[in-house]
Amino acid sequence: MPVPVIMPKFSMTQEEGRVMAWLVAEGDIVEKGDPLLEVETDKVTMEVEAPESGVLRGVAVKEGDVAPVTAVIAHIVLPGEVWRAEPVKATPVAQRVAAAAGVNVGDVPAAGKVRRQDVEAYLGKVRATPAARRLARAQGVDLTAVNGSGPHGRVQAKDVIGPVVEEKAVQPVSAMRRTIAERLTRSYQTIPHITFTVAADMTAVTDLRRRLNERGDGATVSVTAVLVKVCAWALGRQPLVNASWREDGIQLHEQAHIGVAVALDDGLIVPVVQNAAHLGLAAIAEQVQDLTARARNGRLQPADVQGGTFTISNLGMWGVEQFTAVINPPQSAILAVGRTVKQPVVVETAVGDELVIRPMMKMTLSVDHRIIDGAVAARFLQDVVAALEQPDRLLW
Repeated sequence: MPVPVIMPKFSMTQEEGRVMAWLVAEGDIVEKGDPLLEVETDKVTMEVEAPESGVLRGVAVKEGDVAPVTAVIAHIVLPGEVWRAEPVKATPVAQRVAAAAGVNVGDVPAAGKVRRQDVEAYLGKVRATPAARRLARAQGVDLTAVNGSGPHGRVQAKDVIGPVVEEKAVQPVSAMRRTIAERLTRSYQTIPHITFTVAADMTAVTDLRRRLNERGDGATVSVTAVLVKVCAWALGRQPLVNASWREDGIQLHEQAHIGVAVALDDGLIVPVVQNAAHLGLAAIAEQVQDLTARARNGRLQPADVQGGTFTISNLGMWGVEQFTAVINPPQSAILAVGRTVKQPVVVETAVGDELVIRPMMKMTLSVDHRIIDGAVAARFLQDVVAALEQPDRLLW
């Protein structure tokens, strides 16, 4: 009998998934393990593979639609079997619209019962997200006249908003953006934030990176990669910064799993470098480069974004000199990193103070004041600055 394709559950907290794209069409032959579709959760976009070899039939969830986990979204008809679709359920209005247009309502793709908008979408042959269709109906926009900016030309909500200038237009949010809003609001409401800012002389790091990258025998060593190594070392010296608040006490994490914030078009995601204290700088650089690339291409796995104990958010590459970041619960701290700027600095020499120009980088540490007091945060930042200013001695 046909094998169901179900909406997978990628994490313990996931309740639904959004079909971003079908990679094969209904009626196509697929092999077991072939990628069938892309599904977006609140954290990552994942490919779903064919559970068996056969023919894809009975696609029940369109691109852009949401389905609960474990829901049947299609079937794979095995070789030699005949596909007999279940009787189509449709609203009376949908049946009338389909009949008037000479369309078999059974050919109309829909998530569950076929409704009028499903038939109209089928007739229009316009690939559009549900949010875009709602906006188009509300604003009287003809979707056939809108150029879609999404995958395969799919019309997005922003495409509909574009040609219709209306101050009160509301742009729907993605599952990722909604999750970010909920988590950060809860973080600010429940965690007493306190922040500390320091500046580090990046002369030695700049020289170290130049020497390593000139070799050309591995991934590019970025400032972020150096910071991952430095922070992992410093967390070992200040374990309260590598901790989580619990109702029954403070949980101290044995390993330093460093999250690296990556900006995306529709939000932010934090892949994690696991056991960073036990990795060399070259290995960390390779992981940071790989995780960042896969984050921006929507190819992270659930395990890539789980288990972080500390986060680094670096906006230096965007020209930001200093900022404050919100703690990513259940972590107790996050380091906000600005760009490196050449500045005049007074240094002590054998003959007295001297004014020199040095590349300086500001960092702001946000901590959970329930766990971390000012002295602990200050010692952690002292360790970070010391390691950045003498990386050869402290990192190898």
